[in-house]
Amino acid sequence: MSRPPTIIDVATRAGVSKSLVSMVMRDDPGVSEVRRSAVLAAAAELGYRPNRAAAILAGTRTRTIGVVVDDFRNPWYVPMLDGVREALAPHGLRLTLADTRANAHLDSSPFDDLVSLRVDGVILAAEGFPDLVVPASTPVVVAGERDDVPSGLDVVASDEAAGARLAAEHLIDLGHRRLVHITGSGGPARVRREATVARMAASGIEPLVYGAGPTSDQTGYEGTRRALAAHPDLTAVFAANDVMAMGAIAAVQEAGLRVPEDVSVIGHDETPLAASPLLRLTTVDPHNDEVGRLAAARLVERIGADAPAEPTRTLVPPSLVVRATTAPPRA
Repeated sequence: MSRPPTIIDVATRAGVSKSLVSMVMRDDPGVSEVRRSAVLAAAAELGYRPNRAAAILAGTRTRTIGVVVDDFRNPWYVPMLDGVREALAPHGLRLTLADTRANAHLDSSPFDDLVSLRVDGVILAAEGFPDLVVPASTPVVVAGERDDVPSGLDVVASDEAAGARLAAEHLIDLGHRRLVHITGSGGPARVRREATVARMAASGIEPLVYGAGPTSDQTGYEGTRRALAAHPDLTAVFAANDVMAMGAIAAVQEAGLRVPEDVSVIGHDETPLAASPLLRLTTVDPHNDEVGRLAAARLVERIGADAPAEPTRTLVPPSLVVRATTAPPRA
């Protein structure tokens, strides 16, 4: 055959209809195993591979991308989703969201729910999927540093270790030698914690780490309060994210101390909260909008690919944003 094989050639070779071949190629569960095997064997003999990009243009897919998030209340997702929308817009693809907590009372996986809706692909921006089974017909890209992500998936994330080092080095360069890192659960917090401890140890500073549980303002508040009680000579706090930094500031002020005159506080994520006139928080910008753009662009590439490719890992360089909550320690 001088030309590339088509879906009609596969149907003819397998002795089935074109529509049945199409159902097999999109992994439709309504096809019997006997017919599925016949179609796949015919496709293999002819060297046929479905063109996903052409399928999108032909309107045979849903033209919808699913995004799984942990919690809509987390401001980390705001810039990330903006980046996703920006990358999907030129392709005419719509976005649908699934929150792992929204239907936690049901015995249902948000990922499986999206797949059942036959989305063209999924951006997984959430934790807690160690046993994830990804259908061959559904491309998946992971956005953000996540724990327990199945191997073989593309990952796009901010360089969390570099961001943590920026925060720790900023405090160390200001002259702080008695500082604490307030941490929480999840992949980003884990990487930030490990990098912070390593950077502090390299500078001969005792690595003090407090905090456990969700990366919330309450965790930041409770962790900082315990740290101040145990180490009243603390001069700086690096919180694992901006929301925790808010809790840390509340604990510092409750102790009768001032920010940054007595205790400097730095966060991470450059959320809209950080730039507010009330907070003016020094923080690390992980450029989550770029994470979203690159994750969505990679997913579109996967959808349009004729053949599978090796998974990739892309890290976005972070930057430091210095505002009013950090200063040199008092003499």
